[in-house]
Amino acid sequence: MENKKFTVTDDLLASRGQRFLNLILDLACEYVIWISVGATIAIFADVANSAILKTWIGTMGILEKGLSFAIIAGFYYYLTELYFSRSLAKFLTQTYVIMKDGSKPKYKSILKRTLCRFIPFEVFSFLGGEAGGWHDSMSETYVVKKHQFEKQKRIIILP
Repeated sequence: MENKKFTVTDDLLASRGQRFLNLILDLACEYVIWISVGATIAIFADVANSAILKTWIGTMGILEKGLSFAIIAGFYYYLTELYFSRSLAKFLTQTYVIMKDGSKPKYKSILKRTLCRFIPFEVFSFLGGEAGGWHDSMSETYVVKKHQFEKQKRIIILP
């Protein structure tokens, strides 16, 4: 019996349209989470009658808001892709994050993938010839179409 190895092929990769939709939908999810966290802190500050929290929230500058959004985005991508191999947007677009051999990425790959998203202008890395961005290539991960991936993996893995 021959042991066949799985390899990601170009036909399995998510399209640029799917990747762009993932970006837009994930940004919307991150924004909702960010607003929810801010509202929760504001409500807690009001209920606890905390002048310090009220002052802090009321005087947050653009840098603090940007940093808080980046922290939310980092946790969002890291946790969703680590535990589910997909963010909420990838769930909606029926795509997965996988390694070249078709396995689920380990925490180091997902951490590297998440941190690479904070490289300035990384979002424009999709405009090059490759279908993936820097956070894909640097972490050696791929975003694939769920149904084609599962079908191909069944064909190759099962005898």
